[in-house]
Amino acid sequence: MAVPREIACDESGSEGEKVVGGTTRMFAHASVDIDAAAAADCIVELRGRTRSPAEEYKASVVLRTQNRAALVWLIGEGGPLAGRAHVHLVEKRAYAVRELVALVGGPAPLAEALHRDAAEEVGEAAWTGLLSAFNDVMRARGRVDVELTGAGLLRRVDALPGRGAVGALADLVHAVDQETLLGPLTDTARMTPRLQPLVPALVAAVRHWGRGGRPVLLVHDQQQALTARRVAHVRELLVEQGGGAGPLVDVRLVDSRADARVQVADLLAGAARRIAEDRLDGHGDDALRELLAPYRDD
Repeated sequence: MAVPREIACDESGSEGEKVVGGTTRMFAHASVDIDAAAAADCIVELRGRTRSPAEEYKASVVLRTQNRAALVWLIGEGGPLAGRAHVHLVEKRAYAVRELVALVGGPAPLAEALHRDAAEEVGEAAWTGLLSAFNDVMRARGRVDVELTGAGLLRRVDALPGRGAVGALADLVHAVDQETLLGPLTDTARMTPRLQPLVPALVAAVRHWGRGGRPVLLVHDQQQALTARRVAHVRELLVEQGGGAGPLVDVRLVDSRADARVQVADLLAGAARRIAEDRLDGHGDDALRELLAPYRDD
């Protein structure tokens, strides 16, 4: 086997499987291909540019208005991360909609239509309530919990009007037998939660850095969600999706305070999440968004 490419990673905005009604609207995962010396130099340079005495340098520092130039240096063309970093962004609400539609066997265009139009069709409160009920189902553990939360979801669906994209969703839900719909979710030995955005983020990172078949070893900040079983599931997804990406050799968990590479990944993830959330809120920085674009996988 070829020598693995060692990639440092971290995330921002993770709330586990809670993707509706949490404190963040976006999930960001960043991975960087830099060595320890280059990462340490990057942190030293940022400290000098921002005059921050913080023991562990965080994204909140470069996101301050007065430190915008430091962020531009970090992610700009010719900066230390150009061509050496990758960002995977997930809008959590859209992610929940896609998984809901997939659960009932609906097409991807329906998920897009629901995300775009459903809140206007039925009202923000009703649509958010339905997505929250779905989120509860996907976080449930054991048959009793799944059945209770599933009943709540079905009541929400029954209240939908029979028109537009939400009507199409209701038709799909009603066409599926409840046991067929919820039965697989009662398996407490499920390898991975369906609404954990970290899993597809790791898949995206390996696909990016493992192009051409090179093996990848991920060095990740400590994360309870990264159990051995979930890492195994990431490997399974990589095989299922194909595309010639190299194998995932391992995920090594480290304390970010002791690894400057992971600190740099954390900076990039935090900055990317804030840039994306600002755009969702209608007051984004177009220049920063353009600088971030080459790093994104979408």
